[in-house]
Amino acid sequence: MFFTAVVFMLLWLFQIVFLENFYEGMKISDVKQKAVTILEHYGEEDYSAMLTNMAINNDLCIEITDKYNRTLYSKDVMGRNCLIHGPNNICYQFIQKLKESGKRALYFKEFNNTINSDTLIMVSTIGSLDDPEGYLVINTPLAPIGSTASIIKKQLVIITFYLLVLGLIISFFMSRRIADPITRITKSAEQLAAGKYDTKFEGGGYLEIQQLASTLTYAGQEISKVDSMQRDLIANVSHDLRTPLTMLKAYAEMIRDLSGDNPQKRNEHLEIIIEETDRLAQLVNDILDLSKLEDGNQKLNYSEFSITEVLDGIIARYKGISKQSDYNIHYQPDKDVMVKCDVIKIQQVIYNLINNAINYTGDDKQVFVRQINKPDCVRIEVSDTGEGISQDKISLIFDKYYRSENHKREVVGTGLGLSIVKAILKKHGYNFGVYSVIGTGSTFWFEISDILPDDLSEDDEKEQKK
Repeated sequence: MFFTAVVFMLLWLFQIVFLENFYEGMKISDVKQKAVTILEHYGEEDYSAMLTNMAINNDLCIEITDKYNRTLYSKDVMGRNCLIHGPNNICYQFIQKLKESGKRALYFKEFNNTINSDTLIMVSTIGSLDDPEGYLVINTPLAPIGSTASIIKKQLVIITFYLLVLGLIISFFMSRRIADPITRITKSAEQLAAGKYDTKFEGGGYLEIQQLASTLTYAGQEISKVDSMQRDLIANVSHDLRTPLTMLKAYAEMIRDLSGDNPQKRNEHLEIIIEETDRLAQLVNDILDLSKLEDGNQKLNYSEFSITEVLDGIIARYKGISKQSDYNIHYQPDKDVMVKCDVIKIQQVIYNLINNAINYTGDDKQVFVRQINKPDCVRIEVSDTGEGISQDKISLIFDKYYRSENHKREVVGTGLGLSIVKAILKKHGYNFGVYSVIGTGSTFWFEISDILPDDLSEDDEKEQKK
C-alpha cells in the first residue's frame, strides 16, 4: 500500500503540479528544433514552400528579416492574434533585445491580450553572431492547460480510488496465501519442539516456503536420529560403566568378606579390580577423546615423521601379545616415506584398527598390516580373516558402540574404537573406508595425503614452504 501511495504521489506531481512546466519545456524544445531546420535550409530553392508548410502544420507564425530589419519572408497563421504580425507588432522589439543580449537566440513568454493566453516567442540570428545576415522570429500560442489538468485530476481521483481498493483486495489474498503455509509450518514446529520428530512440514504457495518446509522436515528426521543415537549412547555407556563398577564392588566385597586373609586369592581379586579400573578409565578416555574430536575442540599437532618407522614400532609392540595369544600379525612395509600430520592421532588410528582386526579375525588368528605407497598418498591397510561384514552393515560399523555380530570370541574394547578412527581421519581430511567379503574377512584402510617429497634437502623444504 505504501508503494501504491508513492506511485500515485509521483503521478500527481508530474501530471498535475509540473504539467505546465513540462508542456512549456516540450514546446520550447519543439520550436528550437523547427528553428534549427529553418536555419539549416536557409536560402534553398524551395525554401519558401518549406516554411509555409512548417508554419501551417505546426501552428507557427514565422518572420525572417535582413540585418536592416527589412522583411524577407513572413507567414502568419494567427492573423490579428499574432504578436509579430498583428496590429501590435512587437517583432522589432524582440530583435532589439536579442542584439542587446549578445546571444544567438532568446525565448520569451508573452501574454497575448487578444486571445487571453500566453504565447511563446523565439528570436534567433541568421549567420554569424558578430555580423548576422538577418533574424528569425517565431511566434506560437501556448494552449491553456488548466482544463486539461482538471480532467486529468478527476481521472486520477477515480483511478486512485479503484486501484487502492484493488490493492487492498490483492494485499489481503496475497498475505493469506503467504501466511497460511507459514502458520501451518509454525504449528508443525511446535509439535517438533514437543518431541514429535516424525512431524511432516507442509509448505505450498511459494518455492521458498516449500524449500523451508522440506528443510524442516529433514531437520526433524535428523533430530530424531540424533535423539535415538543419544538414547543409545546413554544406554550403552550406562551398560559399559555398570559392568566394571559392579565387578569392582563385587571383588572389593569378596576381599573384605572372604579373601582378606588369603594372600593368593586377595591378589587375584585385586588384579581383577585393577583390570576393571583400567577398562573403566579407557572407556572414559575414549568418550572424552571422541567428544573433543567431534566438537572440534581438540587441535591437531602436525609434525614431520616417517610413517614406516611408526608402523615398525607399532608392530614391534604387538610381538609380545602375538606370542602370548597365538596371534600372527603379518606386516608388509613399503619404501620409507615422510609424512606431515598428527603422529599421536595416527598411531591411535593404527592401534584401533589392529585391535579391531584382532577382535574379529578368524580362528587362524591372522592379521595383515600393509603399507602401500602411491604417487599422492600413503595407504595403510589392516585386514582380518573373520566372517566379514554384510553390505547393509558396512555403513554402520563406524557408528558409536556398533559391534558386528560375526565374531566367535569375546570382544575386548569400549565399542568406540572405529568411531574415534573416523573422527581423527575426518579431522585430518583423509580418505578412509572398508571393504569386506562374507566368509573371507574385512580390510580397513586409510590414506595419508600429506606426504613430503623425498628428493628435497632441508633447505629446499624450507624454501618451498616459503
